[in-house]
Amino acid sequence: MTAFSRADTSTLGRWWWTVDRWTLAALLALVGFGYVMMLAASPAVAERIGASSRHMFFIKQVAYLGMATLLMVAVSMLSVKGVRRLALAGFAVFIVLTAATLVIGTEIKGARRWLPIPGFSLQPSEFVKPFFAVVAAWLIAEGKAPGSKVWGATIAVGLFVVVAGILKGQPDIGMLLVVAAVFFAQFFVAGMNMFLVGAVGGLGIAAAVGAYLLFPHVQSRVHRFLDPSSGDSYQVSVALEAFANGGLLGRGPGEGRVKNVLPDAHADFVFAVAGEEFGMVICLAILFLFAFIVVRGMMRLLAEHDLFVMLAGAGLLTQFGLQAFVNMGSTLHLIPTKGMTLPFVSYGGSSVLAIAIGMGMLLALTRRRTGGRVTHEDSPAPALAAGGAR
Repeated sequence: MTAFSRADTSTLGRWWWTVDRWTLAALLALVGFGYVMMLAASPAVAERIGASSRHMFFIKQVAYLGMATLLMVAVSMLSVKGVRRLALAGFAVFIVLTAATLVIGTEIKGARRWLPIPGFSLQPSEFVKPFFAVVAAWLIAEGKAPGSKVWGATIAVGLFVVVAGILKGQPDIGMLLVVAAVFFAQFFVAGMNMFLVGAVGGLGIAAAVGAYLLFPHVQSRVHRFLDPSSGDSYQVSVALEAFANGGLLGRGPGEGRVKNVLPDAHADFVFAVAGEEFGMVICLAILFLFAFIVVRGMMRLLAEHDLFVMLAGAGLLTQFGLQAFVNMGSTLHLIPTKGMTLPFVSYGGSSVLAIAIGMGMLLALTRRRTGGRVTHEDSPAPALAAGGAR
């Protein structure tokens, strides 16, 4: 792609000179770590769970990551208007599919979150997260537009209540908390007054306490976090042991032992496999990539004048960073365990594809634009500026 001329006004050429190439490179690096970790963890996991083919387990994730990369790049080529349209259509489709899980969904460990599709287990709520963040941003921005008669914030709150009700019914309290945190962050960025900030914060605390009192699995996780001897804390204990065994530089590729005994070594606890085989250095590198993407994205949004772009970008970045924090924090026993994947690194089809869509929309929203036209300080200004529009 670096061979593109600055005078290239094709779709690909305009995209290359306007997209945030540093963020794109960091995201592709995470995809690369995903491939490496699947090579490290998938054969042992496939053998332990009795998968028909050890190689097929890895090949499926290679396919997911390949599709995710293409999907992220394709979505990043959209205009701002195109991002809005994609989010509206995607939200409408996947909120219906998420509701359908309550009726025809596959029940796993007492939760109905998946729709059975031949060769694939679809978790539609994963796709609701990025689409809802963009739809909510659009509604809030429309409601704040000068002279607007649209009750955007009210409609956004109504949609949030619908999403929350469905997620509670599955139940998926962890995802509900992430969606709520993102929604609150968007209102905060939009200029919520401090009185409402305090009120919403109080409601959040009350909701967390309510989840603890109403849902036995939430209560169990909190108890095991505070007192590991009070219940089954096997996975966390083994994960911490893996980090201790890995030390600074790790035991070496393929030399880890935790993947042979840890049930979710390829998914929720893949960070522990990285810690044992590649050491603290690689774990810090992964952490740096997530921090870099979030911080750089927020810095680019500071220069934005379009409220919708600011709110949508802030929501997508909050979601991405929070999901990474929850996964790594759970693995390191810093917070109660929650079944949440590490973006692009953990095994999973729905999660990887949904994250790719979210990051693709972020890249599309943060492309260089001036006065509604795509531009870039390194781009062929006159020719390129005429090529992009929101």
